Amino acid sequence: MNAREASAQSYWEGRARQFAARGRGLAAVCSYGMPAFYNYSIESAQRRALLPWLPQVATGSGTALDVGCGVGRWSLELARRGHEVLGLDLSPSMLEQAWLRTANRSGCSFELGDVTTLNLGRKFQLILCVTVLQHVLNPIEARQAIVRLKDHLAPGGTLILLEAAPTHSTARCDTAVFRARNFQWYQEALQAAGLCVAARAGVDPMPFKLWLLPYYRRLPVPIATLALAVATALAWPLDWLLRRWLVERSWHKVIIARHPQAH
Repeated sequence: MNAREASAQSYWEGRARQFAARGRGLAAVCSYGMPAFYNYSIESAQRRALLPWLPQVATGSGTALDVGCGVGRWSLELARRGHEVLGLDLSPSMLEQAWLRTANRSGCSFELGDVTTLNLGRKFQLILCVTVLQHVLNPIEARQAIVRLKDHLAPGGTLILLEAAPTHSTARCDTAVFRARNFQWYQEALQAAGLCVAARAGVDPMPFKLWLLPYYRRLPVPIATLALAVATALAWPLDWLLRRWLVERSWHKVIIARHPQAH
């Protein structure tokens, strides 16, 4: 394990130990340590944008890789849809929770691993990667990660990303552990890896939370919480109503990529 992997593992392990066992573990895998109502709104937006793209297959007839599986929420969803799922994560504590949360569901297994050094020696018909690449800070390593994902994709397979991918570049929400790369960056990186972008979908076009988040930590806690609650309450129904028509304005996007021979 190199220094970058060790640092990333330490960060995610810290998140997992603090929050992965609490409730549904959303404060560990969505927005770190943020109020429960905010993380529930994030997961709700992710689910309504992502679920239409997750295929239903005959039980055991499809293989899926869930990269950055966290506590196993998407692995479990894929297993419910008939896939044989391998979940991969940097954090042992995340994986411990994933095993516990999928204990009564066959079709799920989990391994320790990093997307930037992925080398499983097998290919999958479906690869799912939810808010993982946005945490790979170095753009060269992020591109290498996409190549690794492509190398694990079976011919005719599908790669589904859900990442912060605004249409226009912006760094106002970047942190020491997060980078928002614009959609064009993802499109070019996927094409360079030999994949075709087949579709994209919006997740959260309303900007209220983005306006607030850069200042959130600077405000007194009661004011910050109230402001976040108002922004979340305003954004949730509007995101739901308008995400299909305001894809360009969406901060996060679902990106569907396939091998050229899949067309």
